[in-house]
Amino acid sequence: MVQITDNIQVSSSRKEQAFVLQFKEVGITDIPLVGGKNASLGEMLQQLTPRGISVPDGFATTAYAYRYFIEIAGLEEKLRHLFADLDVEDVNSLRSVGKQARSLILQTPFPDELQEAIVHAYRNLCQRYGPETDVAVRSSATAEDLPDASFAGQQETYLNVHGVQDVLESCHRCFASIFTDRAISYRQIKGFDHFEVALSVGVQKMVRSDLACSGVMFSIDTETGFKDAALITSAYGLGENVVQGSVNPDEFLVFKPTLKQGFRPILAKRLGTKEIKMVYDLGGSKFTKNVSVSPEQRRQFSLEDDEVITLAQWACEIEDHYSKVRGSYTPMDIEWAKDGLTEELFIVQARPETVQSQKAGNVLRSYQLQEQGSVLVRGRAVGEMIGQGKARVILDVHKIDQFHAGEVLVTNRTDPDWEPIMKKASAIVTNQGGRTCHAAIIAREMGIPAIVGCGTATTTLKTGQEVTVCCAEGEEGRVYDGLLPFQINEMTLDNLPRTRTQILMNVGNPEEAFSLSAIPNDGVGLARMEFIIANHIQAHPLALLYFDQLKDELARYKIAELTAQYEDKAQFFVDKLAQGIGTIAAAFYPKPVVVRMSDFKSNEYANLLGGRDFEPKEENPMIGWRGASRYYDERYRDGFSLECKAMKQVRNDMGLTNVILMIPFCRTPEEGRQVLAEMAKNGLVRGQNGLQVYVMCELPSNVILADRFSEVFDGFSIGSNDLTQLTLGLDRDSALVAHLFDERDEAVKRMVEQAIATAKQYDRKIGICGQAPSDYPEFARFLVELGIDSISLNPDSVMKTLLHIAEVEAQQAK
Repeated sequence: MVQITDNIQVSSSRKEQAFVLQFKEVGITDIPLVGGKNASLGEMLQQLTPRGISVPDGFATTAYAYRYFIEIAGLEEKLRHLFADLDVEDVNSLRSVGKQARSLILQTPFPDELQEAIVHAYRNLCQRYGPETDVAVRSSATAEDLPDASFAGQQETYLNVHGVQDVLESCHRCFASIFTDRAISYRQIKGFDHFEVALSVGVQKMVRSDLACSGVMFSIDTETGFKDAALITSAYGLGENVVQGSVNPDEFLVFKPTLKQGFRPILAKRLGTKEIKMVYDLGGSKFTKNVSVSPEQRRQFSLEDDEVITLAQWACEIEDHYSKVRGSYTPMDIEWAKDGLTEELFIVQARPETVQSQKAGNVLRSYQLQEQGSVLVRGRAVGEMIGQGKARVILDVHKIDQFHAGEVLVTNRTDPDWEPIMKKASAIVTNQGGRTCHAAIIAREMGIPAIVGCGTATTTLKTGQEVTVCCAEGEEGRVYDGLLPFQINEMTLDNLPRTRTQILMNVGNPEEAFSLSAIPNDGVGLARMEFIIANHIQAHPLALLYFDQLKDELARYKIAELTAQYEDKAQFFVDKLAQGIGTIAAAFYPKPVVVRMSDFKSNEYANLLGGRDFEPKEENPMIGWRGASRYYDERYRDGFSLECKAMKQVRNDMGLTNVILMIPFCRTPEEGRQVLAEMAKNGLVRGQNGLQVYVMCELPSNVILADRFSEVFDGFSIGSNDLTQLTLGLDRDSALVAHLFDERDEAVKRMVEQAIATAKQYDRKIGICGQAPSDYPEFARFLVELGIDSISLNPDSVMKTLLHIAEVEAQQAK
């Protein structure tokens, strides 16, 4: 008798005895029946399609169907006999047993009743979507996609499957794939009994992403575990290339809290190389093939901003739903696809994220190189760790038995067939892949560093070569020559004291912001624009505005390369600066983030691309044309307008109103008013939309006229470096007078004391963002005793200074 379930209201007993269930008949509680992947698809179809999330329909064979097949054919005894002598640590033994187990399954035909059930369900799907409709046939193990065990990718997937015969064959191959080498190894490592795990097969209408794009997204930052960001990766064609790491995809980072408020907070956009795409193969025995992507398409993002926002909104909806269903926060790993025929977006899979969500939150561990060395290759850092050992270059998965434990695996890319040796590696380096590819996901899960998308790793690195793989220096991972010394720092966050004095941080690099936000803090006291301009933008703002007038031909060429996606080159400056500052603001949201407007000196500006055409030569730039005096000057006013537009984008478009702006090197109150007027022309009006504007207190005039500056600005931040320099009348860049530079000098301390007293008298916030409190505990004590509102520290000084300040405040309270 054929067991079919066409009625959506299916009783539990009928479900348990059915060979096939429609996706709409199952939900998240049905993992034992249809596996995590198919249960999740059913859950989304039932619960999330009413909220506007599109999910392609389909059906699933059940765990009962798999067990029925195994039992009717008498396969369990034969399989148990095969596994009796298995040693999963022996690659050759694993390979031999796996091959025999799969052959046993494939040589055993499906029972007629199971075959008929699959045929009937597929024909029903064809009635909805058209004759011989194209489907994806995916395996879904009943132990798959649990929060503490990611079986994703352990079994097979077949795309662009047409017709009854091909669907049946693909289902049969999926049954056999429960015994792939990697699945056998993975189950054994995770402690699952091979015969308690059953296999369900999902048959789902294909999305024609071969004519558009597809990818993977996470509702959590995959590197740092930062919960408020969604990471989206995208490449042209079917999604397998992104999952497997065959391409370096585009990446987009979106901030979830203000997204939910209706803003458009795309924090980062990174263009991938996207050299190939997987498309339908219209002939032969293969269902898909890879073809080259045109150079023009490679230089474009594969998703529009509106589509990025939609996908991020869906990621939030899916995460919120699963967190509610599971009763605890559940970040999600989601596969999506865009249909090139209809231009619609679809979700094709969703499963719980299994790495960051499992980490304990009371200990912060950080890695730090103690020496620099020669960089051999660079790529995308995965894991924020450091690993080292002898390189082992392997290009063919059939040669993985050559790998030795503790070596650095170097290969083109990995897929689940590589997993038996990946767990033994000290680090992984691949030519291809992005942050959501197979190598990246497995490396995170196994707690080892990986660098993906290096391009030339397999030709540059040699087997036997000693290397250090460093993923602890931001988003760029570096493979160094030799075994460099490094240290591991651990920080316990339990029972930390709270202080009256706010403990802020100095942050300049957006790539470190998510990690740094995990350190106990009250916000950011100094976010520097200079790092972003020098490293991410690289060009002088006026060189972008007046590109056609540039005399420097080399600068023109480099700027043209940098801004290839922008017709309006000035918008490149605005977007990159907004994304960099937006990332820092998002990392600490809703805590205050004080952003200092640009404070390059003229010689530093001149070193930016095209800068020499626009900068004067000054004898002493340290006390020359810098800070506020540039902003309203007609020679730089247009450049400052780009900074303002970027900050307006951060606050108004991204919704990051925790950003406080700060003006450096403002010599007089009148100069401050001129700057505020210039800002207002560019849409940044002090007091509007809660905008506060601070001033750096770094000149003696700022202290002497603190009462007058209080009329112009909302707060002060003491810059102890410049205040010391100008109080003592020395050039802090000069080695000849360096011995006199000391923030603890009595003259400097009197300046600081006067500034704090006046700010408090006029009810203005005052903090410090200079180096002194980080270097000198006695200076921090001095500030606390004066009642300063906040102390902004370098990240590596936060914990020790926090404990010291708590001690001082406790003594004061006695």
